[in-house]
Amino acid sequence: MIKSSTLKLALLQTVLHWESVEENLKMVEQKAELLPEDLDLVVLPEMFSTGFTMNPSKVAEENSGEAVSRLIELSIENDFAICGSFVAKENGNYFNRFFWINEGKLEYTYDKRHLFRMAEENKVYSQGVADVRIKFKGWNIMPRVCYDLRFPVWSRSSDVDLQIYVANWPAARVAAWDKLLLARAIENQCYIIGVNRIGEDGNGIPYCGHSIAIDAKGDPISKTGNESEEWIFSSLDLDSLNEFRKKFPVALDADQFDIIP
Repeated sequence: MIKSSTLKLALLQTVLHWESVEENLKMVEQKAELLPEDLDLVVLPEMFSTGFTMNPSKVAEENSGEAVSRLIELSIENDFAICGSFVAKENGNYFNRFFWINEGKLEYTYDKRHLFRMAEENKVYSQGVADVRIKFKGWNIMPRVCYDLRFPVWSRSSDVDLQIYVANWPAARVAAWDKLLLARAIENQCYIIGVNRIGEDGNGIPYCGHSIAIDAKGDPISKTGNESEEWIFSSLDLDSLNEFRKKFPVALDADQFDIIP
């Protein structure tokens, strides 16, 4: 794969159709028609095809299901990578699964480790145990899902260039979302992407977006506090990131943590 110092991203902040895979796929496909031609990566919200449902038996798909298959086609047609999470089933278990699609295939998956017990996600989904690093155009990328954001040790790294958080993070706690994304950028000296939905889900819970791109100093590089339905565009530069780390090498003094699954 050709390396690239610059990544051009499009983040989809949108309303999701409750427990309707087909409606959400059509929505993404239609919105993709508005995208420019030179994108590297499209990022969708958590459970983009269903909303944050606790009824996985109604909507879960295998990796070869309709959601992934249609996004593979979209990726090929537009020549970009695309990621997000969906409700997956495997060996009789359900997972909140981050997916990474590129070059006509599902290249990586990451199953959400921290399940949101306040919504009883831990009772209906299985916990992910494996960490994942995505290699893309010379970038080292860490995938994370929503509630993972609250656990800094799980996301601690000195060699990750970009962390991606996809979410259905309710409006009632959006102040925590804003602050924790900034913290993850500063403490790991890496770019952060946070993509959150808007609108109201099938349980009447409201979401207000605040999707954002943040640089390694903790400075937003896209608009802040955005609550509208739209594509949010951002450009990330690996050379400038590496130069900042070289000048201010915080990682050399970092504590070491052993994560035991």
